[in-house]
Amino acid sequence: MKLSLTPDEVSFRDELRNFYRTEIPADIRDRVKYGKELSREDIVTAHKILNDHGLAVPNWPVEWGGKDWTPIQRHIWQDEMQLASVPEPLTFNAQMVGPVIAHFGSQEIKERFLPPTAALDIWWCQGFSEPDAGSDLASLRTTAVRDGDSYIVNGQKIWTTLGQYADWIFCLVRTDSNAKKQAGISFLLFDVKSPGVTIRPIKLIDGGYEVNEVFFENVRVPADQLVGEENQGWTYAKFLLGNERTGITGVGRTKVKLGVAKEYARQTKSGAGTLLEDPLFAARFAELENELLALELTQLRVVSNSSDGKPNPASSVLKLRGSELQQAATELLLDIAGPDALPVDAADIASPGWAQRSGPSYLNYRKTTIYGGSSEVQRTIIASTILGL
Repeated sequence: MKLSLTPDEVSFRDELRNFYRTEIPADIRDRVKYGKELSREDIVTAHKILNDHGLAVPNWPVEWGGKDWTPIQRHIWQDEMQLASVPEPLTFNAQMVGPVIAHFGSQEIKERFLPPTAALDIWWCQGFSEPDAGSDLASLRTTAVRDGDSYIVNGQKIWTTLGQYADWIFCLVRTDSNAKKQAGISFLLFDVKSPGVTIRPIKLIDGGYEVNEVFFENVRVPADQLVGEENQGWTYAKFLLGNERTGITGVGRTKVKLGVAKEYARQTKSGAGTLLEDPLFAARFAELENELLALELTQLRVVSNSSDGKPNPASSVLKLRGSELQQAATELLLDIAGPDALPVDAADIASPGWAQRSGPSYLNYRKTTIYGGSSEVQRTIIASTILGL
């Protein structure tokens, strides 16, 4: 594994670094850096700027807007984006449904959906988890029954992130009720405004409405919106989840959070100095930075050994440790805020805004060790697939 960039890679990195910091509006990047909520318009604006410059979907096939980049170049593209606090291309479009359609969809499906998916002219949401099928996703019970040229969909999905903004949903459905678990699942695409679709917000522990539950009651979906083959959806879902887990690692994002934490610790009084000067707190920072460096080196090793574009089982290692370190960073910010974290959205008081956001942010990040496959699931995959236990 190489640990240094070639001169060409350095030039590539510097070009991206300059682009991210000059072309993406500074106010949007500041909101990302300091953990402020992004609007739908913020996300769309950043995504479209990236797409207009060919930087939204580099991991797609070249014919559909991708780049003929090396794995290292793709890594630099994402890492520098995170370090610049640029909102990443909408995950549901760029990392989830887009690659699935590009790899498994018919030519007609590709031509119909890939261009607007890359441009965010369609905002997708994910219909995977159900009330009784989360980590054990293959137990899903939403059904799709063939009726002539359509499927009739009935059931429920839950934890549908940003479904309130979505135009379409990519949905795992059971098309063979007699098959065992994975064998009878298919991958359908349909408009969330179709008759029979109901989206209801779920209030989270942080007070926000980021996720939703989605109900399907006799929703008629054209059969030509099936991706790939009927009853092969589990294969496509595994492909999608491998991409998602690698993207969750977030080394660059966690570096930014630790940098912000240092900024606030430097401003926080502790004894005769600042919190950053406290030996115990400084040691805690150093430990987190070392663990993040170890994760970054692991990620580079995975990237440098990837040549065929297929999801690597090591993505489970990256997802597991990456999500834990993201949580550790938000916990650090919460501890720096101390009692100032207790008020939330309170005006005209001494508690600064960043401190008031630290509590909800800490609570929100409890999800990272659950979505994309819980930590328990990742350990099982690591044990069986990588360690051969």
